[in-house]
Parts: sequence; C-alpha cells; structure tokens
Amino acid sequence: MSKKVHERFLEISTTVSVRLAAAISDIGPVKLSKRSDRSLDEVLCRMVAGQQLSTKAASTIWARVIDSTNGRDLMAHIAATETSQLRSCGLSNAKTKAMKAIADASAQGRLDVSPLKACGHAERSKQLTSIWGVGQWTADMVSIFYFGDKDVWPDGDVTVWKTLERLTDKRRRTLLTAARFAPHRSYLAMYMYRIADAQP
Repeated sequence: MSKKVHERFLEISTTVSVRLAAAISDIGPVKLSKRSDRSLDEVLCRMVAGQQLSTKAASTIWARVIDSTNGRDLMAHIAATETSQLRSCGLSNAKTKAMKAIADASAQGRLDVSPLKACGHAERSKQLTSIWGVGQWTADMVSIFYFGDKDVWPDGDVTVWKTLERLTDKRRRTLLTAARFAPHRSYLAMYMYRIADAQP
C-alpha cells in the first residue's frame, strides 16, 4: 500500500466512521500478500481441506495428506487415490470430492496461472467456482492472497464483514461501505483481519 492510498483510506474512513478511521490510522499502511511459492492447485486443495477448522487442525490434516503421497506428485496422488484412503487423513466426503475435482481441473489445464491472472476477479471467480466444491469465499481468498488482486471485498468472510459492521454500526451495509474504497477493497479486508486479530 502506497502512502497515497493510505491517505485516501484515512480520508474516506473519516467520513464513514470515526472508529474505522482511528483503527486505520493506528495500524498504518498494510501490505497485500502476493503469490505463494505453491502451485494454485495445491493452494486450492489446502484451502478446501482447512475450511471450518482451527489453524492447528487444518495443519494436522494437511500434513497427513502430504505424508500420504510418499513423495508422489500431489495432484496425481489425489486423482488416483481411493476416496476412503484420502478420508483416512481426516477429510470429509465433500472435501475429498472437491480436492479430486480440483486435481481434475488442474489436469485439464483449467488452473493455468497466466490466463487466470490476466482476467479480472469476476471472471476468475466464475472459472474457479465452476469447480465442484470451490465457493466464492475460496475464489476471493485466492484472488487476494495468491494473485495479489487489490480490489476484492470478500463479503462472505464472516470476520471481514462483522468487523466492518461493528466499526461502522451499519448492519447489512458492508458491501456499500466497502464500495467506497474501490479500487483498493482488498486493503480494506486486510485492515479488518488486522483489527479482528487485535481484539482481546
């Protein structure tokens, strides 16, 4: 986040909520995480495997999945392995089915990074959510944390919208509030995560 963008955030937030402006001022400029060194298909599978679990539980299950490959290519392993064997790692039927769908999409070339990076968030989301078990939240997270898209507001993320709602006292109006920060809504989401993490 540049100094200019941060100043714009302070200016807009002051007209939205004193508490929001104070929090953004206290935190200062935030950075947007960019692409990880992992492949997109692995990132998607790990997100699916960890949904609705604590960080510790998600890490444990993912470690079991990786161990079960015995050094084999992860997507090839997921595609070829029986559902029951994958489930023995701690995965549900739905998560196993989703991971197999991701592996299939990867094999078909539907997860090639370059074309997905070139298109906008809406089109990228459409392509990602066409894969069984990949929802809008996952598509939003991938756009923000893998592709580094600067203008994504993940309104389906409970932490994000509840934090903004609490700071602005505007129930069910988070989409409209976030729209004021376009084209840098991903930074607003990053602020919400930082603020939520700081809560006692």
